[in-house]
Amino acid sequence: MVPTAGWKGTSGGILAAVGALLFLAGLLLFPERAVALNAHDFKMAGDATHTRVIMNFDEEPEPRWFMLRGPHRLVIDLPKTRFAIDPKELKANGLVANVRYGDLSGGSSRLILELKGPFVLGRLDIVQNETAPGYRLVADLSASSQKAFEDALAVQAATTGSTEATPKNERLGLRTGREGQRFTVVIDAGHGGADGGATASSGTAEKDITMTFANELRDKLRADGRYNVFMTREKDEFLRLDERVKIARQHDADLFISIHADTIRVKGIRGATVYTVSEQASDAESQALADRENLSDQLAGMVVDEENKEVADILVDLIKRETHSFSIRFARTLVGELAPTIGMINNPHRFAGFRVLKAPDVPSVLLELGYLSNVKDEEQLMSSEWRDKAAASIAKAIEMFATSADSAGG
Repeated sequence: MVPTAGWKGTSGGILAAVGALLFLAGLLLFPERAVALNAHDFKMAGDATHTRVIMNFDEEPEPRWFMLRGPHRLVIDLPKTRFAIDPKELKANGLVANVRYGDLSGGSSRLILELKGPFVLGRLDIVQNETAPGYRLVADLSASSQKAFEDALAVQAATTGSTEATPKNERLGLRTGREGQRFTVVIDAGHGGADGGATASSGTAEKDITMTFANELRDKLRADGRYNVFMTREKDEFLRLDERVKIARQHDADLFISIHADTIRVKGIRGATVYTVSEQASDAESQALADRENLSDQLAGMVVDEENKEVADILVDLIKRETHSFSIRFARTLVGELAPTIGMINNPHRFAGFRVLKAPDVPSVLLELGYLSNVKDEEQLMSSEWRDKAAASIAKAIEMFATSADSAGG
């Protein structure tokens, strides 16, 4: 355990007053507990743009947090907590330069994350573990401009700076149906740039098919007027798989749809398929497809460091059960709308470990419109009439999903 050091570095002026108020508030908010919470398995994963911090608890904590400058810090106040943290996990990682923790008087404890520069806190949630007892704290940090950081401090000061974890009914995985906000869809045109994707015998490239269809679907949804619609790419450019996921999260998406048109060894197989993420593939072909899609970065000549197994396990663990259930719900709705209007493969809802579908808090599906290895599918994909019919069915599925999500979240 790291020794508790004196808390150093405070802001002047109004923020110092805010800090004092928060300390006094902590005495009231966290009356001394007879038994301390146990905090363990502290982890950080990310890069210089986005970093996630995780810490597990044996019981559900009720944290309060605030930000400070000089240096840039996120301060998380907790009820009395016994920290069991491996010192190796406290090494600078991603946006985080330093981590400190310890007890405050009055029966409360504090965790301080010192950042390398200005930042914004995307969310701070307490999530119940699915496969083991206890809860985990999840904090998402993103690099920002100094102005954005100062704006956040101003809002904090105006509201006394005391901010608690997201209400339980709005936590990770429960993002749809947010009252007063438009339903947000992010459309991902698969492949692009140096990564052309699959190629038909005629020379038709998957990246062009997906771009054309994504634009048409975007236009149809925007014409409806009820959605915020964004694209991962607007032109023929290469994007890493994690960049596509990041764009969906940056737009606070309620739904992410990745559009593809692959090839398959058996040329007689044709039809659309809807995929959701799973660590175990539904069948061998789904696994092979996921393997091909997950190699997009390497196929484009982009050198990407492989995540070590420990970090990969953390990220897999963060795929929320609620988010997964939303993804499956939309996938079934989408199959129900597409089946009567366009041809679909047998067992059209399948699953495999697609990296592009692994946003922990955005319901996501990968839609294979058809197979470029099949002449009839290719003809359909090149038909504006067929694409319009397919886009209309997808728009209807989105409407049904958004409406049910609004009802569930209201």
